[in-house]
Amino acid sequence: MPTNPQYINNSDAVNSTENVTVQALKEDVRTDRSFDAIADHFEKKVYGGLKGDIRLAVLRRDLFEYCAQTSHKLGRPLRILDVGAGLAQIAIELATQGHILVINDISANMLDKAQERAAQSSANDEKLNITWYVCPYQELEEKLADKTEKFDLIMCHALLEWLAEPAAVMDFFDQQLSDNGALSLCFYNPASFDYRNLIMGNFNLLDNTEYKADSKKSLTPNHPVAKEEVEAWLQAHDYQTLIASGLRVFHDYSPLKRGGHNDPEAVIRMELRYSQLDPYKWLGRYLHLLATRVS
Repeated sequence: MPTNPQYINNSDAVNSTENVTVQALKEDVRTDRSFDAIADHFEKKVYGGLKGDIRLAVLRRDLFEYCAQTSHKLGRPLRILDVGAGLAQIAIELATQGHILVINDISANMLDKAQERAAQSSANDEKLNITWYVCPYQELEEKLADKTEKFDLIMCHALLEWLAEPAAVMDFFDQQLSDNGALSLCFYNPASFDYRNLIMGNFNLLDNTEYKADSKKSLTPNHPVAKEEVEAWLQAHDYQTLIASGLRVFHDYSPLKRGGHNDPEAVIRMELRYSQLDPYKWLGRYLHLLATRVS
């Protein structure tokens, strides 16, 4: 019996279309991002220069005074959870101040680096009170089930923009945070992406609605959450914002480094000065919101 060539061609076309559709669906499916494969690149790119120094300076200013005052008020060290901690610099420094830390990240390589840093930070070989969990944050609830005391502070820094379902993490925070606890959210500011490319003249990139950064190597998120969205989450979950700061409100927008830009200490001083002032703080490459639960 002769074969019908037309039938074969149509079948091939259908299979080809199905393959393309399946591939497209795979590419559109979002998953929580792990930097396990590029931990060294992450460390160098994010914290290997002045950008990282500015980031840490603002977070230290926002958090350390709050933690000291709250600890004094409660008469004890704080119980602090750092979710998606990465290299965990701020968490480790809080541990050296005597607080009790639980540090989590999905990447074993990132927490290996953090543990090395913690070992170097221990004064007089005094062991820091840190518990480490390598897992997605969704598995933390089970691991923390035996801990009857909830956390006084939960830190979630540069994680929201890498989650497949970022809004869902708010329910986890509600379960783990004490009634009078505080939530520290630091997240990539999508408005800064547009503003920087406007300054740089990258209009073609801004006109390209299909633009996506390299999902394997880039540290620019393809799915950032806007300030208004995060503020809506906080309001819906009965949080009141205490502090709002911008991280790198001008440094990244200066293509020509002149005058004070050549003095790192001066840059950090000015970044700190303008990081909490309107309208400059909302231009930060990252935003930091410190909020407490409303009783």
